[in-house]
Amino acid sequence: MVNMCMMSVRNLSCFKQVLEVMDLLDDPKINGSRVKKFFESYGLYEFELKTLKGDRGLTDFVKIIIPGEKGKSKGGSAPTLGIIGRLGGVGARPDYKGLVSDADGAIVALAAALKLWEMSMRGDKLLGDIIITTHICPNAPVIPHEPAPFVGSPVDMLTILEHEVDPAMDAILSIDATKANRVIKVEGFAITPTVKDGIILKVSDDLINIYERVMGKPAAIVPITMQDITPFNVEVYHINTIMLPWLMTNSPVVGVATTASIPIAGCATSANYVIGLERATAFCVEVAKEFTSGRCSFYDPKEFEILSRIYGDIGMRMREILRGSKEAD
Repeated sequence: MVNMCMMSVRNLSCFKQVLEVMDLLDDPKINGSRVKKFFESYGLYEFELKTLKGDRGLTDFVKIIIPGEKGKSKGGSAPTLGIIGRLGGVGARPDYKGLVSDADGAIVALAAALKLWEMSMRGDKLLGDIIITTHICPNAPVIPHEPAPFVGSPVDMLTILEHEVDPAMDAILSIDATKANRVIKVEGFAITPTVKDGIILKVSDDLINIYERVMGKPAAIVPITMQDITPFNVEVYHINTIMLPWLMTNSPVVGVATTASIPIAGCATSANYVIGLERATAFCVEVAKEFTSGRCSFYDPKEFEILSRIYGDIGMRMREILRGSKEAD
């Protein structure tokens, strides 16, 4: 039994970063300024902070940029990876005390930022830039959802999406707690097919390869549907909002879903499963290495072109629905 346990945790390359970020966020007084000071203590100053106000409170949007040796931020042409931590909030106070399950997106995104920064400081600089975005709210509202409640954002979804997606992102990993469902029930994390301009493409072979080497087992895939990529203002079932960043970009988007073997509410506490979070963080770090060096593709451009000719501009129609919602507001 001891040997089996040791085998299951034999390579926790991002464990320290995940634990530090979880401890940082598990605080009723956490805000963007405290997160900024945390990263500044490591010498990282490429940090943007903005407080967003909504009908149900405030949240602090954060953006971290880790420059690459040949990244766009330095006048180079190496591709830029976006890592988005999607969530409603890291806490759902006053109803639920402590770090909630929904915090997974922020934990993984910030832990990946810390790991990539420490690598850079030690001399392992990536070729391209990495842009990490998420937001910090310790007292987000709880909203009904079946089979388990979600944690909502105090700020409307469109505003959050507009801040999460940076035009410089050439591909995006969208990280979200995906435990309140019955369709992907594995311990750890799973990845989605690629979505680009409203078309659900095949799962990237390159990303499957990275998943399998990080996890040491076959890839777990989230079975996303048209409902999951439909704008949130359309009243159809969404597994969650993991895929919605595609609405703000023409770049390919892949979801990194933190998962569990049973449905877990987004507002549940003591439900941030650290081993799975560490492996999801390691996956993001490995994708960052491979994508910015040109060794990882999120999709096949030729197949995308063929499907676009067959199905037309689905993305344009869906974005019109989204704009119509904004104009109505």
